[in-house]
Amino acid sequence: MDPMNAATPGPSALAARLPALLAVAAVARHGSFTRAALACGLSTSALSQSVRALEAQLGVRLFNRTTRRVALTEAGAQFLARVQPALAQIESAFDALDASRDQPAGTLRINLPRVASELLVLPHLAEFMERHPQIRLELALDDAFADLVGEGFDAGIRLGESLAPGMVAVPIGGPIRIAVVGAPAYFRRHAPPATPDDLVAHDCLHYRFATGGVYRWEFVRPDEPQRVFDTLTQGRFVTNDLRTMVRAAEEGVGLLHVIEDYVRAPLASGRLVPVLREWCPSFPGFYLYTPGRAQLPPKLRVFIDFLREKRGIA
Repeated sequence: MDPMNAATPGPSALAARLPALLAVAAVARHGSFTRAALACGLSTSALSQSVRALEAQLGVRLFNRTTRRVALTEAGAQFLARVQPALAQIESAFDALDASRDQPAGTLRINLPRVASELLVLPHLAEFMERHPQIRLELALDDAFADLVGEGFDAGIRLGESLAPGMVAVPIGGPIRIAVVGAPAYFRRHAPPATPDDLVAHDCLHYRFATGGVYRWEFVRPDEPQRVFDTLTQGRFVTNDLRTMVRAAEEGVGLLHVIEDYVRAPLASGRLVPVLREWCPSFPGFYLYTPGRAQLPPKLRVFIDFLREKRGIA
């Protein structure tokens, strides 16, 4: 039986199926019955039973289940793609009701890379939660771009240079500058590089993206600051965690190419020393982005205004 061609149920049947539809969307978003149940405030068995009951009513399996992962079947993916816009409209209706309250309320789901979380959100998290006690904030740390609508996010945060076309973006931080840094102990063993070409003789710490690629170090010529070029660097240490890279640099393992704000404390204390300053570029800062929509929900609007306030953006 094709779930898209099933007879249209009456209003009472639709109301009875709505919790199961929300459960399906949550399981697809989290890729796990356990995590979806936690997010929905239900027991895993109750949520699983709700999904199985819907599958029995539709006469089709919506998920492939193994001991290690849960994924939508082809029919399940098609079905969710059809019902997701309606679920989004329901959520928007509740958001509109929130606008009439004294305080914004509801769950706010933001997808962002770890560096944005640590630089923009975590330093002010306690104050935001105190200001808005009716908002439940969920941060999903992810270096890769997420399907905001399909995965149920209200917004994402990324660097301005990497935003996908068609997104509505709001700046929440000024331009950022790159720094190349190393520990004093490292420079006791190696002469500081004078140009990016000198990096061929240095151990450079490399960051691996979730997609598998390794970040290529970017520079500008001192006489052409608008022209960015990348340099192939050598190094014996690779990781996908920026905090680990900073610690490795402080221990003298190698040189680090990083957002300057991220290492401001070790630079101030002398644990790290900058080099190649005139070759390091600046980039557009972080933006909060959403798919095109007529009006931002109040819970998202106050989050944007709060971050802009903390970064001194009018």
